[in-house]
Amino acid sequence: MSKSTSESTTTRTITILKTGPQALVQDLGRPGHAHLGVPPSGALDQQSLKLANRLVGNEEGAAGLELLLGGAELRADAPCTIAVTGPSTEVHIDGRLKDSHQPLQLDPGQTIHIGTPSTGLRTYVAISGGIETEAELGSRSTDLLSGIGPDPLQDNDVLQLGTPEEPNHADVVPPTRALQTLVIPIRLGPRDDWFEDAETQLRQGVWTVSDRSNRVGARLNGTKLNRRDGEIPSEGMITGAVQVPPDGQPVVFLNDHPTTGGYPVIGVVDHDHLGFLGQARPGTTIRFKPVE
Repeated sequence: MSKSTSESTTTRTITILKTGPQALVQDLGRPGHAHLGVPPSGALDQQSLKLANRLVGNEEGAAGLELLLGGAELRADAPCTIAVTGPSTEVHIDGRLKDSHQPLQLDPGQTIHIGTPSTGLRTYVAISGGIETEAELGSRSTDLLSGIGPDPLQDNDVLQLGTPEEPNHADVVPPTRALQTLVIPIRLGPRDDWFEDAETQLRQGVWTVSDRSNRVGARLNGTKLNRRDGEIPSEGMITGAVQVPPDGQPVVFLNDHPTTGGYPVIGVVDHDHLGFLGQARPGTTIRFKPVE
């Protein structure tokens, strides 16, 4: 693809005037490094990040911003195209209301304020050219557990942008709405033998998302899963593993999870449904659906 003359400049940056509750640089992560003790990290709602990148003409895996409950304000230091995805969110450019889920053009000096999403937790922001922080192990993602990747963003941070490609994007797409009740497919094992009739316990249980949840894991409160006493020797953990500590309250490991653990894993959540958990606010009802 040829470079866009309207947006190309020697140095392209964007300034983070306000971060909101939490602002992180995320791409699609760094899978394949568990043997080094490094989790995959990356955007919790990867479909929303991919969509934002498509809207501004980037490759789907380009680095963007993951905002917890919005609240961020950015200033363009060069002409750029920006898109905000995730749940529906109010967006203002220089105080004028705009829609999320479409490409928005910013001139140098213009500011964009990203509101709090109407549902869900995380908003994604892509900027033409992508964010070009230094990559570590092939990714620009912030890993909150291991500290790999760029630090969480602070007010007045300046981010370098890459060179945009010729625009080739959708004009507008409908936003998704985070559900208040999630039914999550789960495959039993590898330690379901630690539980009496694990399938029935999972199928009949009801939980809510705890306010102690984060990028490491979705902590659930509700039905106690009855399990054997004790711990297993520490073993490898994967994204989506549902680990059950002695109190019987399950934890679904998300992208910044530890790579080993000593509590039994009753099952593994279907990967395609992890993005829903990444958007689940505290109090969201969770049920599991055991599958083959």
